[in-house]
Amino acid sequence: MTSVTVTLPDGSQKQTASGTRIGDFVRDSIGPGLAKAAVLAKIDGTSVDLSRTLDTDTRLEIVTTKAPEALETIRHDAAHIVADAVQRLFPGTQVTIGPSIENGFYYDFDRGQPFSEDELAQIEAEANRIIAADLPFKRTEVSPAEAIALFDGKGEKFKVEIIQDIVAKGATVLTLYSHGEWVDFCEGPHGPSTGRVGVIKILSSSAAYWRGDHRNKTLQRIYGTAFFDQKGLDAWLKQREEAEKRDHRRLGKELDLFHFHPYSPGAAFWTPKGTAIYTILSAYMRKLALGNGYVEIKTPLLYNKGLWETSGHWGKYKENMFLVEDSAAKAAGDPDPHHYSLKPMNCPSHHLYYGFRKQSYRDLPLRLHTQDVLHRNEAAGALGGLTRVRQFAQDDAHIYCREDQIADEVKRFTTLLDKVYNAVGLTYVAKFATRPEKRIGDDAMWDRAEASLKTALDGLGLAYELKPGDGAFYGPKIDFDVSDSIGRKWQLGTIQLDYAAPERFDLSYIGEDGKEHRPVVLHRAIYGSFERFIAILIEHFAGAFPVWLAPIQVAVVTVTDRVNDHARTVVDRLAAAGVRVSFDDGNGMMKAKVRDASLQKIPYTIVLGDKEVASDEVSVRTFGAADQQKMATMPFAAFVEKVVAEARFP
Repeated sequence: MTSVTVTLPDGSQKQTASGTRIGDFVRDSIGPGLAKAAVLAKIDGTSVDLSRTLDTDTRLEIVTTKAPEALETIRHDAAHIVADAVQRLFPGTQVTIGPSIENGFYYDFDRGQPFSEDELAQIEAEANRIIAADLPFKRTEVSPAEAIALFDGKGEKFKVEIIQDIVAKGATVLTLYSHGEWVDFCEGPHGPSTGRVGVIKILSSSAAYWRGDHRNKTLQRIYGTAFFDQKGLDAWLKQREEAEKRDHRRLGKELDLFHFHPYSPGAAFWTPKGTAIYTILSAYMRKLALGNGYVEIKTPLLYNKGLWETSGHWGKYKENMFLVEDSAAKAAGDPDPHHYSLKPMNCPSHHLYYGFRKQSYRDLPLRLHTQDVLHRNEAAGALGGLTRVRQFAQDDAHIYCREDQIADEVKRFTTLLDKVYNAVGLTYVAKFATRPEKRIGDDAMWDRAEASLKTALDGLGLAYELKPGDGAFYGPKIDFDVSDSIGRKWQLGTIQLDYAAPERFDLSYIGEDGKEHRPVVLHRAIYGSFERFIAILIEHFAGAFPVWLAPIQVAVVTVTDRVNDHARTVVDRLAAAGVRVSFDDGNGMMKAKVRDASLQKIPYTIVLGDKEVASDEVSVRTFGAADQQKMATMPFAAFVEKVVAEARFP
């Protein structure tokens, strides 16, 4: 029997017999502890089941329950288990597809009627019984003819259609996964058994169109989630409950920050208070950028398709762009008169700007910052509050530099990003994303770009996660995922290295040798879009913004109408000091006005009565204080000094 060499992540090597199952190798050659925690493996970077065999010399990595990828895998397992449960309980129901998604999974079924709440509870109970049975997941390779015959015999017409589509694309060998007697067509990988899933929770159900097309049949979709144990599920459910309380769509309405209207879907109407937050963030980023060597520019919003053809977006991104018809071309009989588009991103226009004059090596790095409005034609069904919109702006910048300046620019950007995220209490991790399947440029260019960016990233000393295939279509990138106050993760900042654009736009600079050279481009953003960043901050702070970011920093309340004139002078003095202040001089009771200020989560409420007028003092109530019923009295001048200090940009 021949042996193979297995190289582990720490560089150590072990020998094992060719044909040994990965799970057996882990148990016998590494240890039962790792075998117990293992969910799947990676052979030379490719994820596989633990039941696969070691047939050649291999680099092997074991993915345990601690890895996010493992949780994603068991949620795919859970989708299969739920589909099995549905067909056990409701014979004749056809299955379609069931992927894992963020925070869970779904599975679509062809059934004559929606699932009731009682039926969903039955499905959840049956699914968890299947988990308890600890049935092994088994992988089988079959020919297309065998797969079609199997599912055709079961009356699974949707599975047959999927298989036929894949075969039409050239597939000659297909994979099936079974647990017990239930079988599905699937690429995998899967965990070792149903028992590894732990626990399944059914969340909801809804209607869904087959293949997402409204012209197709309506299916019934079941959403669920899965965790390795009940403790993990309970923690997630608690976080979910807290997230619902913080939902920016609800708080945006309650705090009067923004609105949407069907006449302009995916574009926000900002109220005065919402606009205040928007402009504060805009001014903060402008101050940081201009103080760090950037120059701010503005560029047009509408461009001829020639720009997008040069950039590559017309071929790779056209379906996401708002196209504008050229009336002259239409009149001339052009079959496709949409010759213009609103810009969905700033980079191509910045490349044009760079080319307006001859650049020297002394001009580099050239850091261009802009906050122009952008438009992307997101699908109507994907729109959701401020997190997915059609009109938005970014804290966008493009850095044109020499190759030897890349590492310094990445470091400079990361220092700036760190300052911004610390200012709002967001922690972050870095992720290195490499070439996607759909890309421009040859492999040599990508090798060069990935090596350059990785060198810069390694120089930062940050721990980071590799995201193979998740780069931009023009280059690799470093993404920064933040964690908010309740532990949810959001992808925010990014810096992307682009060797392709300088070639496509024929950008150059004159080097010290007097010859023309290509610059490289770094695309970077810290907020991402203002809209999405504000949504994240609303939920992160639960609407209770810090003083420097609060749309109203101080609410003035009077005990009696006798002091209203004095209150107006207080408002004027606060406003003159740059404080954002409100005063309700209506006929309501003082306690009701204080309560309203609290509901609006205003950081400070000052109460004025005859005593405060006589002494030029204020009684101050701090939002969120341990005992909000108590008020501290202080001289008005001291209070102004305190608020002004807290209102400065961090």
